Amino acid sequence: MNKNPPLTAMLMASSCAFLAACASVAVNSDALESRTSAALGIDRGTFTISNRTDEGIRTDYTVMTKSGIKYGCYVTGTVSVAGRTVSDAICKESARPAATKPAAEIREATGKPGKKNGRTPQQAIPAQKQTTTPSPAPDCNALLRAAGKC
Repeated sequence: MNKNPPLTAMLMASSCAFLAACASVAVNSDALESRTSAALGIDRGTFTISNRTDEGIRTDYTVMTKSGIKYGCYVTGTVSVAGRTVSDAICKESARPAATKPAAEIREATGKPGKKNGRTPQQAIPAQKQTTTPSPAPDCNALLRAAGKC
């Protein structure tokens, strides 16, 4: 039987704190590449990771794709008796080359991906023809609009 319960509790608490290691130990470069590839939907090797900073369990870093798109990303990671755990990457686009437009903007402007009739999306539809659609009736949901029933 233990004759000093406070000492035992202190030792257990310090052991747990030691085992719950920070992100610099838990998050390695392979985990960063894997999580980033999955989050952005692009292949490994098509981007570079830089400006890594570890604070507590969080690792912040910058991603630059070969096409020149820049993302700010982070993951969290811990090491415990159960092993190493790294979260999914959370990324937000922070910069894009001037000539590159998101696919959604191109489809919105032209109705098709890429160029239309050899013109850029901005040239394809003159400014005076770019109008917004009136808001649908309140009883019309997204499914009915997609089916053309509104």
